[in-house]
This record gives sequence, structure tokens and C-alpha cells, in this order.
Amino acid sequence: MLMAKVVGSVVSTQKDESLVGKKLMIIQPINSEQQEIRFQQVAADTVGAGIGDYVLLTSGSSARKLFSTSSDAVDYAIVGIIDTFDF
Repeated sequence: MLMAKVVGSVVSTQKDESLVGKKLMIIQPINSEQQEIRFQQVAADTVGAGIGDYVLLTSGSSARKLFSTSSDAVDYAIVGIIDTFDF
């Protein structure tokens, strides 16, 4: 499981059929101190996250299993919204 901040959204009128109806968000992976790590990615949103939210992500086959078929063109999926970071 990964953590990220939602920094934007993507609108695409021409896309693979498996992406039709999916809300696509630009995410910036972060560490536990909320510092940016790696590079931005696009994730399919399953929980109604918005720009500025900190979220939990799943990737690869775990992300694809959230949707109707395992052949969906999804590498990252937002599966939770983080309320707080407690140490």
C-alpha cells in the first residue's frame, strides 16, 4: 500500500474502453512525513477523493481487481482517504 497526495485530475475523451466512467486523478506519492517521493502518477479513484486529499493507493494486479475485469488498464487505484497521520 502506498500513500499519496491528490494534486490534480485528468480528463480524457479518447481512452481505452476499460477506463470509461472512471475518475482519473494525478497523485504525488509521499512518505510518512508527507514529503514527496518518486514522480507523479495517474490513479483511478474508487472513493471520491478530491484535490488536496491525502490518499491510500494500491497498485498492479491489486488495483485491477477492484474493477470489473482483470484486464482493465489500471496500474494505480485510490482505495482510501487519509484522515490523520499519527506517530
